[in-house]
Amino acid sequence: MFNYNAESGCCPRFDPAKWDGKEIVWQDKIFLRDEVKTFFYIPINFESVIVRLWEAAEKAGALTPEPPVCLSLHPSPWKMEIRLEVAKEVPGFENVKMSGRYLCRVFEGPYAKVDRYCREAKEWASGKGFTAKNLYMWYVYCPKCAKFYGKNFTAIFTET
Repeated sequence: MFNYNAESGCCPRFDPAKWDGKEIVWQDKIFLRDEVKTFFYIPINFESVIVRLWEAAEKAGALTPEPPVCLSLHPSPWKMEIRLEVAKEVPGFENVKMSGRYLCRVFEGPYAKVDRYCREAKEWASGKGFTAKNLYMWYVYCPKCAKFYGKNFTAIFTET
């Protein structure tokens, strides 16, 4: 379903150099938005939510030419907001547009260290003279693909 010609048959190989240390400016970039239930920030139904969004985008012909960015925002220990990049709006789903400047840092390591990655991303943005408004996480690989590739990446997008 995900593939994009991935060796793993699922998540495509990720090139951190394309994102790490970069400033990304988006103007009305479209994402499908949904919510994932969490228990102390651990996702409960992530897979079913991402599959639903992906299938809706695929059915609507809204998949991006490149593998899409999938951002997560953690407003509480009980809820995670997920945003899947799409090429056009998808009827029947919540479509949100993101505009602004985002500083991206890529971290390699387990999901359990995301709190540390977030602190480091905020400090890095602050060192560049920016104040972080929101932090969006892109968990690049699913656990199966992280094992397949032997690496696990989290890209943190700091909204400035």
